Amino acid sequence: MTTKTALLGARIFDGFSIHEQSALLFADEHIVALTPADRIPVGYDPIKLAGGLLAPGFIDLQINGGGGLLLNNAPSAQTMLTMAQSQVPFGVTRILPTVISDAVSVTEQAIAAAKTCAHNDTGVLGIHIEGPFFSQQKAGVHRSDQIRSIARSDWAWLETLAGLPAILTLAPEQVSSAAIARLAALGVRVCAGHSNATLADVVQAHKHGLSGFTHLYNAMSQLTGREPGVVGAALTLTETWAGLIADGIHVHPSSIQAALNSKGFERIFLVSDAMATIGSPLTHFELYGERIDLRDGQLINAQGRLAGSAISLLDAVKYCLQTLGLPLHQTLAMASRIPAEYMQLGDRYGSFQAGRRADICLINDAWGIDRVWRSGQPIHF
Repeated sequence: MTTKTALLGARIFDGFSIHEQSALLFADEHIVALTPADRIPVGYDPIKLAGGLLAPGFIDLQINGGGGLLLNNAPSAQTMLTMAQSQVPFGVTRILPTVISDAVSVTEQAIAAAKTCAHNDTGVLGIHIEGPFFSQQKAGVHRSDQIRSIARSDWAWLETLAGLPAILTLAPEQVSSAAIARLAALGVRVCAGHSNATLADVVQAHKHGLSGFTHLYNAMSQLTGREPGVVGAALTLTETWAGLIADGIHVHPSSIQAALNSKGFERIFLVSDAMATIGSPLTHFELYGERIDLRDGQLINAQGRLAGSAISLLDAVKYCLQTLGLPLHQTLAMASRIPAEYMQLGDRYGSFQAGRRADICLINDAWGIDRVWRSGQPIHF
């Protein structure tokens, strides 16, 4: 028997614009429609909300850990499930667990875990593989002894990504155009990151299937007068997308605004790049056996390098609204619809259009999360 629900009493952001005096209708797992609140069809169970804002569940395409666990340290389905659950209190209903440069066995285990989770409605979409095909000059906290070129043997695990929503972040100057084309043909979303590429390198990679940029401005060649670098490529290749960490630490507010002015918000999605501390009381954890400490809102290693972020996607949303003063509809879209569209999953997630999954978060007036539904089911936290 179909369960039909109507949510009313809150403003509604449908993925594109804000609606007042409306009700959100969903049946079982899927959105049905928005309707005037005084015209709810017969057969729907009305749930009257005491204000707030309903929005599509947030989608985080770069998250390394959560709930006290780090994916690289324990590349299992249980880790991914813990990560997904740890994000529910922040309005995040779908994640792309991220494994960074490591032994092939770690990456293979993470892919297998993602396949297990993605077959069920767990909140895990697939996987983001960040590395190891990087520039040594832009390694960041990635282990330099794990950074390398693609070997023929790597295609054994790369080809298992076919059919699984996946991002592979690589340095385009380190990977051939033929390899990028082969990855794109598998359905993998290829992003530039940890790269010292020239503009020409990125343009060539884009012609063969590179479609995005990972944590824009960070760990990539910068825009200069004579060489635009990866940043310049990201800002000028209008058909590409870029993930952005909006925490006031990784990117200056003016740089965020410059990216928005160049690309438009429809090509930028917010990411957390969160580590094990998010959704847990931890103030430190280990990465590659090295201690990473949370200090003054930053995660840093012994050399003082940033090691991911300590924010949730909700924190990024609040930063964009409260510090940058971005419009509400743009900010919310950057955390929901746009990441879904980048992953070519906009027909399933990220908006309240008919037929999409009923992934919903209720945001209160203090910008906390009161309630969350995934595929029409309330998720307790």
